[in-house]
Amino acid sequence: MRYAMLLKPHANVRYRLSLQKLALIELECLLNAWGVANARPSVAFVSGDPFLTFEAEALPPDAWNALSRHSGVCLAARLDSQDALRPLPRGAVRYEDLPQVLKYKGKTNADFTRMLLHCAQCASDFARQPGPLRVLDPVCGKATTLFCAFSEGHDALGVDVDTRALHEADAYFARYLRLNHLKHKRTASSLTLRGGGNAAETAFSVAFEDSPALSVRLVHGDARRIGDMLRPGSCHIAVADLPYGVQHAPKGVSGLMTPLRLLQEALPGCVQALAPGGAMAVSFNLHTLRREDAVDAMRQAGLEVLSAPPYDDFSHWVEQAVDRDAVVGRKDSIKPPVRKQT
Repeated sequence: MRYAMLLKPHANVRYRLSLQKLALIELECLLNAWGVANARPSVAFVSGDPFLTFEAEALPPDAWNALSRHSGVCLAARLDSQDALRPLPRGAVRYEDLPQVLKYKGKTNADFTRMLLHCAQCASDFARQPGPLRVLDPVCGKATTLFCAFSEGHDALGVDVDTRALHEADAYFARYLRLNHLKHKRTASSLTLRGGGNAAETAFSVAFEDSPALSVRLVHGDARRIGDMLRPGSCHIAVADLPYGVQHAPKGVSGLMTPLRLLQEALPGCVQALAPGGAMAVSFNLHTLRREDAVDAMRQAGLEVLSAPPYDDFSHWVEQAVDRDAVVGRKDSIKPPVRKQT
């Protein structure tokens, strides 16, 4: 059986080619995670439009649900021998517009963020767990990653030193929840940090009639102190889109720092917060951080970096002065104790 999924359009032709490359990588990650062998994934053109195509026997509902929720897809279908499309229902993504509506200068494409989230989950022990998982973003800015995680049905926690960015994310999310008549509770509090100090936190709890309540937490704090904020093993997935260093450099409480230094100093706490078998995806600008340095930093922090296809090359053009790449690493699973023979 041959499946075809129509890719979302993009006005910039050059970036559209980048999206096709990333879409194929995400599809391969999903197919591997769900054990779909010999699928022969590719980008093919049907009547001039780009489709992701792959072959598989009839897929179980949970596998199809995950595959059809691919971040770059807007239609899914079976493709017959005459290239006729027979549309199929896609897995629902609740409130898919949430990460898209808030616009600001320098915002990462929300579909790219969803791709990182999917690829990190596929690399983890929680690849087939529908949720809710807990997603961490140590440099969350205006919370695109958190809103993507929420729309995927996960709990989300973000940390950032930028008070203004967090305030805008807080106001936007509160307004979105009211406009969509979602029952929720917003609380403001302070986290006491191990080792001294505290961090201001705004937490949302959103209730649903047909599924568990979800939480979104915004923490004003230094990514380098995540290990002091969170319980060890309390997060399943981490996604970090590092500042690109084009219009502004990443900042810490002590001032400017390079993307590499930020990554090196934030990773230990992130890895501590990850559950065994969890995974982390980090994206960055190749003009300000070399891939080999990012890989080395993740390995030094104790992550197993995935270097085999499809995880070996996320590099792509974004815009002038930004060529982006990503690295995915996973934390070791808990191995069962070896029984001694008597």
